Amino acid sequence: MAPSHVLVPLDGSPLADEALVHALETFDCRTTVLNVVQPLDASMSEGGVLDAGEARRADARERANTLVDRAERRAAEADRRIETAVETGDPADVILAYVDAHDVDHVVMGGHGGDRSELARRLLGTVATAVVGEAAVTVTVVR
Repeated sequence: MAPSHVLVPLDGSPLADEALVHALETFDCRTTVLNVVQPLDASMSEGGVLDAGEARRADARERANTLVDRAERRAAEADRRIETAVETGDPADVILAYVDAHDVDHVVMGGHGGDRSELARRLLGTVATAVVGEAAVTVTVVR
């Protein structure tokens, strides 16, 4: 069954961009691009050296808005319109909550490898692994 609402989480990576292209080329339905801004605190900066204040939050929001603007342009080039959202929180948690709250029935996302000991995390990435494992909808991971 074809989906009626596809969610594409974007994090600025090339694989996330490929996931958007895949979703736009594959599904002719409502499509939402979601960027998740991770909360900035001292524990996330280099040893707590960077200021976790308003300037860093504003920079993160600006980057998020740039990503969704770029996604809107890419969709327009494909003669498609998309919805966009920017949320704050843990990426996997926010994606899963967005799926539940907005009647999303398919997620298309980029996968990332990394230095993890578990095979799934190395193949998909931690956020993709969490979404695949916990989402109640179909998830396509673009690699």
